[in-house]
Formats: sequence, C-alpha cells, structure tokens
Amino acid sequence: MCGIVGIVGTTPVNQSIYDALTVLQHRGQDAAGIVTINSNRFRLRKANGLVKDVFEVKHMQRLQGNVGIGHVRYPTAGSSSASEAQPFYVNSPFGITLAHNGNLTNAAEVRQNLFEKDRRHVNTTSDSEVLLNVLAHNIDMTKTFNITEKDVFDAVERVHQTIRGAYAVTAMIIGHGMVAFRDPNGIRPLCLGKREVEGATEYMVASESVALDAVGFDFMRDVAPGEAVYITFDGQLYTQQCAHNPQLNPCIFEFVYFARPDSFIDKISVYSARVEMGNKLGEKIKREWSDLDIDVVIPIPETSCDIALQIAQIIDKPYRQGFVKNRYVGRTFIMPGQQQRKKSVRRKLNAIRSEFKGKNVLLVDDSIVRGTTSEQIIEMARDSGANKVYIVSAAPEVRFPNVYGIDMPSANELIAHGREVDEISALIGADGLMFQSIEDLVSAVGLGNPDINTFETSVFSGQYVTGDVDQKYLDFLDSLRSDDAKLEQNIAQDLANLEMYNEGA
Repeated sequence: MCGIVGIVGTTPVNQSIYDALTVLQHRGQDAAGIVTINSNRFRLRKANGLVKDVFEVKHMQRLQGNVGIGHVRYPTAGSSSASEAQPFYVNSPFGITLAHNGNLTNAAEVRQNLFEKDRRHVNTTSDSEVLLNVLAHNIDMTKTFNITEKDVFDAVERVHQTIRGAYAVTAMIIGHGMVAFRDPNGIRPLCLGKREVEGATEYMVASESVALDAVGFDFMRDVAPGEAVYITFDGQLYTQQCAHNPQLNPCIFEFVYFARPDSFIDKISVYSARVEMGNKLGEKIKREWSDLDIDVVIPIPETSCDIALQIAQIIDKPYRQGFVKNRYVGRTFIMPGQQQRKKSVRRKLNAIRSEFKGKNVLLVDDSIVRGTTSEQIIEMARDSGANKVYIVSAAPEVRFPNVYGIDMPSANELIAHGREVDEISALIGADGLMFQSIEDLVSAVGLGNPDINTFETSVFSGQYVTGDVDQKYLDFLDSLRSDDAKLEQNIAQDLANLEMYNEGA
C-alpha cells in the first residue's frame, strides 16, 4: 500500500505536499519522495525512511515550484531499496514523472512488451516504473508538441487497455500539466479537491480525503473508476471517463485497516464503517458467546478502538484501554520481514497489568493476518495475569493473497489459509476466537454508500475482481513477495549498490 499526492497551485507547493504526505504516512513507511517543477525542470528528492527523515530543510529549499507530486511507499513485491522509491521519471516525451498506489497483475508481460516492441527499458523491479513507461509511450503516440486534454485522455484510455490490476496514479508532464487516474474497478482510492488562493483556484488529488483536510483543500469528489483528471499548469481542469464499462469495486480492507478513521472513501466514512463493524460483531458475540463469562473488552490499538467500544456497549461489558502504544514504532503489519515484525510487537505495545489481572478478557483486533501479533499480544495478556483470553476479529479470516497492492503475500504466511477457526485459536494461544462474517463486513461498510454493489474482498473470498488471477500468477507473486524472497532481493540490491560504489571510488 502507498499514498499519493499531487498539487497544481499558484503558490509554492513543497510544504503542502510534505504536510499531506505526513498525514498519509500510515499508508507507507518504507520510503518517501517529492517532485516539483521549477523553471521547466524537475526537482526531486526521494529516499528510504519516514517523511520527517527524508526531507531536511536543504531538500525542501530545493523543491521549488507551484506544482508537484508526492509518494509514501511500503514494498509489496520486489526490493525495498531506495532505487525503488517513487516518484519515477522518464525523459521522453517531454519529461514525465509518476507516483502510483496499487499493483499491476500483468506487469511481467507488459515489461517484456515495452522492451521488445516499444524499445523502452525498465530499470527497477517496480511495476510503477512499468506503468510510467506505458503512459509515456501512449503520450508519445500523439506525435505533437502541443498536446491537448483529448490527447491525454486518449493516452489514459490506451493505458487502461494495456494494464490490469489496481492503480491510482498521479503524474506530471513537463510544459503541460498534471494527470491523475484510477483503475476501471476503483480498487485503490483517489479523491479530488480545490482551494482558492488570492482569487485563483488550486487543485489537489490524494489517496485519502484527510490529506486534503490537512492542507486546507476542500473535498470536491472521489475520482470515479476509470476516470482521468487533467489539470493544466495554468489551472484549467478537465475530466473524462477513459475506461469501457467501469465498475466501482473498492478494496474493503481500506476500511478495515489501512485508511485513517477521519477519511471518507467513495462517500463512506471510515469511522462510521468501523463503528458499524463493531455493531455487527457485537451482535454475533451476543448470539454465539452468551455463555462466556467476559469481564472486560480491550482493543488492540489503534484501528480496533472504535470497533471495541461498540462491542462493549452491545454486550454490556466494561471497555478499557489495556495496552499503551509506543507511537514511535511503525505498523507491524506493513513491516518487511517476519523477524522485524516479531521484535516490534513488544516495543510497540505494553500492557496495563491492572486491567488484566484476574480477569476474563475479550481482545478486539481489526484483522488477523499472519497471527504473529495476535500470538504475542495474547501472551502479554496472560503474563499480565489474565485468567482467560478471548479474541475477536472485525474482519473475516484472511485466507488468500492480495494481488492489488496490500502486503498479504504468500498463502503459507497467512495463518487462516487452510485452517479452521479452532486450529487458528490454538496456534495463537487463545481460549476462544471469533471472526466477523464476510456478509456482515460488506453490510457494515456498504451502509455508508448503498450505490456500491460489490467490494474487492479477495483476501477473504479468493474471488479477484479483475478476473485475470490464477494459481500460476499467485505462485509467481509468492516467489516475489514472501519474506525470504524479499530478503534475497534486498541483499542482492545492497551488493549491487556496493559494487557500483566501489567502482566509482
């Protein structure tokens, strides 16, 4: 998962993009980057690390210009080397830079065609660089210097016809404007905003509406699936549907875990969706666990706090904060490497012993993916004196890999894959385990926008909305995404970087 931002302004945008990326930091902590345009030249800074660490004062001073795009990243496949950080850049035609959130399911095929047919070389393992070259090639097909909005929309239409998967994109074309577009299934989120500055209108696109709020832009609307937004550098806004038969199938895991609660995605309040998840799960607990002697309801912070509060009200049990979170440790779910995740859990959370000692505790989590965090948290609860530890998940069992840009990789690394609830409960050491049903989850999230008929729920159902995912592709993705594969790729990249350094020395 990644976060993207793009601004076409009439005033310097470096600080606004920085601030927007800061509030999107939850979407990626591996790398960050900003590109601005000044004097018809790209100004770029990108590196591994958090936003606050990547951009020092000297970098911000160099990022001059009234237009720019930004990106925060965590790796789902390929290397986490700084060379994979975004935005990416190509010099032809004109000069184009791009940032992307999502994952292309046919990246290998497109990469080969780019090299063999279009004579374009992709230098990294990132599918985002593949997407950039596809866009650049299609803009180049216009064969004219003064491209129009029609030329841009025609290029995006051909992009949709070439690539498959999930993608929300923002890109800038030197001398022309910024283009942003969303995949025809609307899997990854993207919204549009504007603000008035000294009588002029500035426009912004971002992964979540909270980024607009943070820098004073008014939310206009979500970008529709398949739609492209083109904003010239003199402030003219154009939009057009560029896909055939687009259908809105937003990723339901955005609402379960990834998005901030103060965001709205496709007209749905993330906060309200989580409250409703708590209502649904509370009713299920009331029906199926009425015989359990639960003393207290405790959330596993932070995403599940709103869910747990609703559960406590429905089952009429006290709600307590039993864990204190160290806010300076990243989200363990999106950390690369199992060992790093394991080490981070106890640095991230500490139990308040008085809330556990001698009690039967109901822990509430947003989801259970690998089971590593759940196992250690249950152990912490027992070490703090809990008599019994029950745990419930606001999401159903995660049984299948995600192919659309969320790091739920190898099926063998998913604790629910091929296992029943009792087996999972035993593995994580719980006295009882309950999952939300997929029907209740869809109902809870869909309540906010009845116009959405289908959500992307493949990690629970195994049904992939793009219709092009088979076992062969899942095996291929497994070879790229497993923890062992990522470790090998990062070592290889580090060795290559060291060799280049030694040659330069």
